[in-house]
Amino acid sequence: MAGWMWIRCFLGPHLQRVHRSQGESRTEGRAGRRVGSRKIPCLPVWWYICSSKLVPVSQYVGTVMVCLLGVACLRGWGRWRNSEYQQFISILEETRKNHTPSNKDDCLDYDLRVRLYFHLLNVPTNRKLLSKTGVSLLKPEPKLRGAADSVLNSLRTLPCHIVSFLIAHSFGRRMLYPGSVFLLQRAMRPMLQQGQARLIEECEGQRNKLVACDGNEIDTMFVDRRRDEGQHGQTLVICCEGNAGFYEVGCMNTPLEGGYSVLGWNHPGFAGSTGVPFPQNEANAMDVVIQFAVHKLGFQLSEIVVYAWSIGGFTASWAVMSYPEIQALVLDASFDDLLPLALKVMPDSWRPLVTHTVRQYMNLNSADQLCKYQGPVLLIRRTKDEIITTTGPEDIMSNRGNNLLLKLLQFRYPQVMTDDGVRAIRAWLAASNHVEEAAVYSSYEVDDDWCVSVLQSYKTERDVFFPWSVGEDMTLEGRRQLALFLARKYMRNFDSTHCTPLPYSEFTAPWRL
Repeated sequence: MAGWMWIRCFLGPHLQRVHRSQGESRTEGRAGRRVGSRKIPCLPVWWYICSSKLVPVSQYVGTVMVCLLGVACLRGWGRWRNSEYQQFISILEETRKNHTPSNKDDCLDYDLRVRLYFHLLNVPTNRKLLSKTGVSLLKPEPKLRGAADSVLNSLRTLPCHIVSFLIAHSFGRRMLYPGSVFLLQRAMRPMLQQGQARLIEECEGQRNKLVACDGNEIDTMFVDRRRDEGQHGQTLVICCEGNAGFYEVGCMNTPLEGGYSVLGWNHPGFAGSTGVPFPQNEANAMDVVIQFAVHKLGFQLSEIVVYAWSIGGFTASWAVMSYPEIQALVLDASFDDLLPLALKVMPDSWRPLVTHTVRQYMNLNSADQLCKYQGPVLLIRRTKDEIITTTGPEDIMSNRGNNLLLKLLQFRYPQVMTDDGVRAIRAWLAASNHVEEAAVYSSYEVDDDWCVSVLQSYKTERDVFFPWSVGEDMTLEGRRQLALFLARKYMRNFDSTHCTPLPYSEFTAPWRL
């Protein structure tokens, strides 16, 4: 019996942590303990022997193999001596034989590094939901050409297509999503483990593994506050992280502080998620997350708010475009289009190649998707943002969040957003602090009550779907006032840099008429 247990310990997965039970304090028992592999002192000794003249060159390979086998045997022996690991193996074997809910919950108390082990054993410790339908993205309209021109153009641009493909699938994707790089994940692993343990042990989080329609597994964390007394618990906030963000240490902490129910997820290829973070895979992941929130967690689309930080604005805008019944959208430090930011960091001589690569393989067209949404939107602009600016943090007018606001307002209120209206908003956007904002606002003598009455009257008398024709018969001063009023309702400034965590005081519900 002992020999069989040693074999199971030898072949078992790497156990990283035993999560503290929800009713257990920090100082009790095995609460929140990390379980790692023991240091093997014989490995440096074997390496010294192999590197010295004591062993002929012909025996190097055999010596190294014996060394590795010895390390593996000692690892199995160390696990066999660990009572917690033996208890885990027993629970795992029992779960494989009997898939009861209690056994599955017992397995969820353990944090593992090797997920493949569970797939081979068919043990559903991470609950899975399969999205069976494909999803679509907004694509640029193709240029109309004759048949002969189309063939000739395809042959002429074939080298460019090949180079673009190589760039996108090599360093381009890793530059755009550095969080998918293995070395960065390895460096952040202790931090991610601590963050995940905090969500599970302190916030009673539930970790689930979802399978998207492309086969990628999406790692998620759900914190349920519906049983709490607060008013926000009935609303689910789905969080979309940045290009180096993880739900373990990311933006989901902001709505958690406000008492919301929160669902966080990791991009494909990030931490516990598989795949690579290309736009189509991102949309597939977002789709299965929403399906999970509706069909498994029991939330209505009207009870869901999507909150995104930075590049997460792409998946968030896709979500509200594809599911227009979603209650609201909050975009923090996000941008309108990837292309201007990509051109900023690449040589000018590469402009045609960069343009083709972005539009073909990395077309993060958040503004186009956002304009398809009819619901409430709040944009949060970082006044010292150094990432999504085309010239630098000192030039606030180069912040691409400005373009996101202008494109949204120009679509929704085209009669208000004339040249004079855009000019007034640009003057307001150029203000770098609240005092300057108030000065610009008062200089145009904006009457908030009048603006609300005009919009309410239009909404009552006519169709409520955007774009609106309000402002069609309005004076020049009235359009300016209405443009500034709308800009201040749709965007709020946060005096900080790009990566500063957003405090809950800045996380407010978008404006509703």
